[in-house]
Amino acid sequence: MPETPSPRWRQRPESSTWGDFGPDDALGRINLLTPAKVTEGLAEVRQGRAFALGLPLDLPGGSSLNANRLPPVQRPTLRQGHAGANVTMEPLSPGSSDVLSDDLVVLHNQYSTQWDAFAHVGSMFDADGDGVPEPVYYNGFRAGTEVLGPTDPADCGIPGPEQGTTSDLGPVGIGTMAAHPIQGRAVMIDLAHHLGTQHRVVGFETIRHIIEADAIEVRPGDIVTLHTGFAEKVRQMAGDPDPEILHHYGAVLNGRDQALLDWITESGIAAIAADNYAVELYPATPAPGPASILPLHEHCLFKLGVPLGELWYLSELAAALRAAGRTAFLLTAPPLNLPGASGSPLNPIATL
Repeated sequence: MPETPSPRWRQRPESSTWGDFGPDDALGRINLLTPAKVTEGLAEVRQGRAFALGLPLDLPGGSSLNANRLPPVQRPTLRQGHAGANVTMEPLSPGSSDVLSDDLVVLHNQYSTQWDAFAHVGSMFDADGDGVPEPVYYNGFRAGTEVLGPTDPADCGIPGPEQGTTSDLGPVGIGTMAAHPIQGRAVMIDLAHHLGTQHRVVGFETIRHIIEADAIEVRPGDIVTLHTGFAEKVRQMAGDPDPEILHHYGAVLNGRDQALLDWITESGIAAIAADNYAVELYPATPAPGPASILPLHEHCLFKLGVPLGELWYLSELAAALRAAGRTAFLLTAPPLNLPGASGSPLNPIATL
């Protein structure tokens, strides 16, 4: 697919898709989720069995996996000065028989089962071709002009009662992805079945052997899911995670493996979703700088426009697929339509 020149950049990163879908594109390979891909996904529905792939949004629990992301806070709203839970409406509306409850949630968007938006990871890159790198995101969208956020810590974090929205990450925020139905054919690469749940950093050769062993057909526009068993372990810990166990549990991808990055590029896949935290080893093994500490995120979100999903619950689906001798299914996985956000919770649905 030929690149289309953009007013945002004069040169694009090597092996990127910048411009391939148009000068102002902010969907990346989500563009490949066409009606034909939905039809391919529907062709994988044979039993009518549906699987919810989202963890409860209060898991993993605590903040030991990421000190910057906190569990949701759920509180009743106020109704005419009264607590908005179990409200007997008759005093407020004479003659009413209703009992009502309303509530609100303070939610960190990437705490639990999530999609990363392209605004989640950008890079210092010389998009202008003048020898000076600048902070940019997928397809050259610029930090500070199109991807907006505050610099004052007082405008960040959980807001006070009179504080409102302070950031708008623009077209590369999750709202662009949410406006395009995320549905199509998906395939399962079951790392836990082949490798167990010992901590292991996985490169392309291991992925290739599993694809061959399970006769997985990965097609352009597919969404690839990776089952490691991590989310099942999180669920078993029931909101009280043991970081010593979780930080050394299950397989993670090796973002420094160029062969793996090349496969993601050449396969034409539309997205990747894993049941672990970060999909890849974080931080990545050291490399000569300047280098990303999240090289797979940089490759997918910044260069290719391939969204990443984390902490999906895949264990029941993986077992059902293996019992049926299958690896492909229909996936329906829309993020919340929250314009300008860097990611979103979701409750994806797999159908066999």
